[in-house]
Amino acid sequence: MQMQQLLEAMIAYMGGDARRIQHFIKVHALAQLLGRQEQMDDRTQFILETAALTHDIGIKNGEAKFGAGKCSGKTQEQEGPPAAAELLGKLGFASDVCERVCYLIGHHHTYTNIDGLDYQILVEADFLVNFYEDGMSQAAIKTTCERIFKTEAGIRLCRQMFGI
Repeated sequence: MQMQQLLEAMIAYMGGDARRIQHFIKVHALAQLLGRQEQMDDRTQFILETAALTHDIGIKNGEAKFGAGKCSGKTQEQEGPPAAAELLGKLGFASDVCERVCYLIGHHHTYTNIDGLDYQILVEADFLVNFYEDGMSQAAIKTTCERIFKTEAGIRLCRQMFGI
């Protein structure tokens, strides 16, 4: 029930931005799939899915500060956690869940020192969607998959989706 409320709240929060709404819905679907394939425990799966829905929440505030289209990954990492904490708090998410989700949002464009399966899968799911949405080359996809992806499920899905 909380996940449905969060999905509806995120759609409202990003209202008018269909591209970004569709992006986080796709990231959520792939994160959910990868988490289950990797047999993630229920609590970590819940955190992962919450982070997947909210991972780009900082874009709205970042663009308000710096202009449309001028919200870098680092800006998203800075602007996202406060916005997510406020939204998750309003929806009654547990404080420990909120804390980890905010950490993941605040690091989802940082690909070194990935600590935790939830973090790894969030990164992989976001890349899988971005590969397609950004029209990345086969070579770039292959290199990123080899360097960043660590889960068996993520590597398999990347290879299947992009024929590498």
